[in-house]
Amino acid sequence: MEIEGPFPPFEPDGPGDNGKSGSNGRLRDIPLRFVLPNIITVLAICAGMTGVRLAFEGRFDDAVLMVLLAALLDGLDGRVARLVKGSSKFGAEMDSLADIVNFGVAPALVLYVFVLDEAGSLGWIAALLYAIACGLRLARFNVMMENRDRPQWQGAYFTGVPAPAGAFLVLLPVYLGFLGIEPDSYYASIVSCYTLLVAFLLVSTLPVWSGKTLGARIPRAQVIPLILGVVFYVAMLATYTWLTLTLSVLAYLAFLPYSLRMWRKQAVRHAREAEQSQ
Repeated sequence: MEIEGPFPPFEPDGPGDNGKSGSNGRLRDIPLRFVLPNIITVLAICAGMTGVRLAFEGRFDDAVLMVLLAALLDGLDGRVARLVKGSSKFGAEMDSLADIVNFGVAPALVLYVFVLDEAGSLGWIAALLYAIACGLRLARFNVMMENRDRPQWQGAYFTGVPAPAGAFLVLLPVYLGFLGIEPDSYYASIVSCYTLLVAFLLVSTLPVWSGKTLGARIPRAQVIPLILGVVFYVAMLATYTWLTLTLSVLAYLAFLPYSLRMWRKQAVRHAREAEQSQ
C-alpha cells in the first residue's frame, strides 16, 4: 500500500463510503460540508479545555464563559451538519467525545478549582461522580437513539436531564460566587451535595421535555413578542450576566416537576387511547 502523506485519509463514514477510489486508485476529494461540522466540534473542545486552564489561573469569569461557549459550539455542530447535509459517522464519534469534555470534565474541574477543593476529598468525589454521570448519560442517550420500540410521543422527552443542561446547572455555585457568596469550606460542603444532586438528575429516569414538538413555525401574532423576549433576555445576559444565569438555572429546576407532570398526563392519555383501540 502506497503512503501518500503523514496522515491517514479522511473517511467520514469509514472505509469504502465517502472515501471511494476513483479510476486512478486515488481517494476522491472530500466535500467541505463534511469537514465544517468537525471543525466546530474541535473548536468546542478547545473552548472547554481553555476554560479549565483559565480556572487554574484564577480567571473564573472567563473560565465559565469559555465553558458556556463550548456548550454553545457543541450544540451548533450537529445542527450545522444537518443543515449542510454533512452528517457522518466520524462526526458523530467526534461529537460524543467532545460532549464528555465540554459537559462533563470541563465544568467539573472549573467547579472544583473554584469551590469544591475547599471541601477536601468530598469535593473531589462530587466532581468525579458528576463527570462520570455525564459520561453515562451521554452513553445512554446514544443507545436510546437506536431504540425503535419507544412510543413516538416519548420522543418529545429526554430521559434524565440532558448533558448540556447538566453543565449549565452544575455551575450555579460559580454564578452565586460572582454575586458575592464567599466560597468557604461550609459553602463547599453544600456545593458538593448540590453537585451530587445534578449528577443524579443526569442519570435518573426523570422525563424532561425537550421542546422538539414546538415545530419550526409560530403563529403570526407571536412573532414580535418572541423577538422582543429574545432581545430582552440577551440584553439581561449581557448586562447582568451572573444574575441572569442564576435566575435561568432556578427557572429550569422549577420546570422539572412541571415536565414530570406533563409526561404523566400524556402517559395516561396514550394508555387510555391504546385500551380503546384494542
